[in-house]
Amino acid sequence: MAALMEPNWDVDKLSYEIFSILESKFLFSPSPPTTPAKPPKAGRVRILSIDATGDAILAAACLSRLEASLRKQSGITSARISDFFDLAAGSGAGGFLAALLFTPRPGGAPPLSAEDALRLLSKTRGKISGRRGVLSGIFRRSVGGVFKRVFGDATIRDSVKPVLIPCYDLNTGAVLMFSRADATEAVGFDFRFRDVCAATCAGWGKRVAVKSVNGMTRIEAIGGAVAMVNPAAAAVTHVLNNGIEFPLANGVEDLLVISIGGVEVGNGVSGVVAPPSPGELVEIAGKGDADMIDQSLAMAFGHCRTSNYVRIQANNLLSPTRIQKSKGKGKTNETEILMKMAEDVLNQRNIESILFRGRKVSDQTNAEKLDFFSQELFKEHQRRMKNNNNNNNNNNNNTDPSSLVTRPSSATTSITSP
Repeated sequence: MAALMEPNWDVDKLSYEIFSILESKFLFSPSPPTTPAKPPKAGRVRILSIDATGDAILAAACLSRLEASLRKQSGITSARISDFFDLAAGSGAGGFLAALLFTPRPGGAPPLSAEDALRLLSKTRGKISGRRGVLSGIFRRSVGGVFKRVFGDATIRDSVKPVLIPCYDLNTGAVLMFSRADATEAVGFDFRFRDVCAATCAGWGKRVAVKSVNGMTRIEAIGGAVAMVNPAAAAVTHVLNNGIEFPLANGVEDLLVISIGGVEVGNGVSGVVAPPSPGELVEIAGKGDADMIDQSLAMAFGHCRTSNYVRIQANNLLSPTRIQKSKGKGKTNETEILMKMAEDVLNQRNIESILFRGRKVSDQTNAEKLDFFSQELFKEHQRRMKNNNNNNNNNNNNTDPSSLVTRPSSATTSITSP
């Protein structure tokens, strides 16, 4: 019996060694187990996304500021937004703005600068009326009109970088994404920009019939505000599933995304809330969808959310009552008031989304977020310039994630011909 009570030193020693191993490797380790080092970063694909909300004045003001910052950093006074992005997605008025910034002008001139696009949007808005904003009056005229004057006969193939612009096709009962990749793949997917903008900007209750350049593909379009208010997720999906155009984009850490919402205009009525009209219900649903996409993308970016993903969005509604009161104080026109409102939004503190937990107010303003993003864009620009210089001798362009080869768009639904 005494022998049974004596300690078994061999067992005790073994137990001690096992516990020591567990302690040193797992329980009280000063640092987690090492993981294989990641290869040097090859660069980030730069994505611009513009919502259908509002009339694109806020987006144009943001991009004008961003463009000015990029010109200052690069020392290139003629630099344009299109020089610093690899893909642009825009819906509704945002699609019109994206097209302005990434489509050569008639005669072969470069795309508009953000400042010129802002001036054009402001001037156009000042000439028309209606709560739907900058593009409402265009559809009282023919599809040509303003769009034809701005874009001429330019088609999606002519864009200087890939573009994604959605609408809703009543013929197929599905969202259709106009894409340069598809347009390059087949002429039946190539549309004139004036028709693309007419399709994505069609307001609630309006439909626009457009056809491809060769006339073989026809759609009955309702605007992007109905189809896809916030196209950022479609743009990210397009890049990550597009191994030919963007072979080095394997995850969100390989992306640099700025998503711009809009300045929303309320009804200016306090105390009484009238039942929403069908058009207003669509706007409400679209805003909720845009917010959910923002929150989902913010979570998808995870640890690199604050460095690789930026969302610019107005924090409150802008009332027409404020516009009327401002008008009464002098000769200030509505365009100038809207520009002041856009400046107010830039001075607001940035709002960061947290999935299923709402939003939190950032320490930075929207303007400061834009300045930070311009620095990230310029870093990527410098990296590519250095990379291109190193590869001039062997003409190897595969290391640049913006090198383009045609392929079908991963974000486009099928189109049926008549």
